[in-house]
Parts: sequence; C-alpha cells; structure tokens
Amino acid sequence: MRLRITEIFRSVQGESTLAGLPTTFVRLTGCPLRCGYCDTAYAFQGGQWMTGSEILDTVQDFSVRHVCVTGGEPLAQKAAPALLSTLCDAGYTVSLETSGALPIEGLDRRVIVVMDVKTPSSGECSRNLATNPQALKSGDQVKFVVGESADLDWCRQWLRDAALPAGVEILWSPVWETMSLPELAEWVASSGVPGRLQLQMHKIIWGQEPGR
Repeated sequence: MRLRITEIFRSVQGESTLAGLPTTFVRLTGCPLRCGYCDTAYAFQGGQWMTGSEILDTVQDFSVRHVCVTGGEPLAQKAAPALLSTLCDAGYTVSLETSGALPIEGLDRRVIVVMDVKTPSSGECSRNLATNPQALKSGDQVKFVVGESADLDWCRQWLRDAALPAGVEILWSPVWETMSLPELAEWVASSGVPGRLQLQMHKIIWGQEPGR
C-alpha cells in the first residue's frame, strides 16, 4: 500500500460534528475536480509517496485519537480505502472528507464519511454521484458549501431527492469571504431545512495557512 501524501499534520478539526477536537490530518495528493472556491489547490499535485506503515508511524507520533483523511480528493487514490481500514484497526476515530464525486460504497463502516455535495456555485455539481446518498449511514455527514443564495434552493431540492438514511447529519458552510454569513445563518435558523451552521474554525484562527 503506497499513497501520495501532500502533508500530515496535527491541528484542531475546523469543521464537521467533530469541530474543535485535536486531530491528525492526512492530506492525500490529487483531485479530479476543480471547484471554483477550492482552498487546497496546493494538493492537486506534488507530494511524496509513503507506505501505509510510514503513514501510520507518522500519525502515531502525534498522539491524538482522531484522524481525518482529506485531500484533494482522497478516494482518487486506489489505496485510500485500505488506509482508512488500517487507521481504524489501529484504534483511531477516523473521518473521511470526500467530494461525493467518487463512490463511497464498500468503505469500512467504521469510517465517518463527510461528503461535500457540490453546489452549483462550485461549478462541479454535475459530478455528484446519484448513488452515494444511499451508501451513507447513521453518523455520516453531508456538507453543503454555499457560495450564493441561489445554491440554497438547489440544496433543498437535493435533500428532497436524496432521501438520506436516518441519522445522517447535515452541515451548512459558507464559501469563505464570499457568501454572506448573516444571510446563511438566518436561512439555517428559519428555513425549516435540517442541519447546523458551521464555520471553518481553522481559518478563523490561522487564516489560509496550509498545514492548519
């Protein structure tokens, strides 16, 4: 098992229902999407090849319980599912940040899937796989990154069509410095659509600095 890795670092989780927890991030290199609001384009190429045991050794050095495998798009690398299982076997609470453009069926059931459904303002909403929503399980999470108010009606319809399994969490996130945060907060509070507002805590603390 070898994977191309952009960076491995320890920080606090800035998003999801695990926000605020000490977390080791394993950022895989490469992504087939080109979202207009992408904030990790530096992970599109480069990186270094590491074996599964090298990755596990590095993660163990940070001595925290939670591990987030992210990208780029982690599932673009064929060995990513095996890495996820290896981390689970080692006793970590493992989350996966994925775009939803690649199939999640068959992933280790112990992994918390955080699926970033691509909204129209991303420019990549046609890449969302229609089969992915029903592959989610209780405890998994669906994230909508909202770039403009027009995205909200699209998201509402997506939720109607998707008929998500019970127990899947819904997260609403603004595009950094683009979407009006008061507008999104008011919509989440009053629309009756399920879910919680989330901010990218790491950006509030450290800005756009990589490795944070």
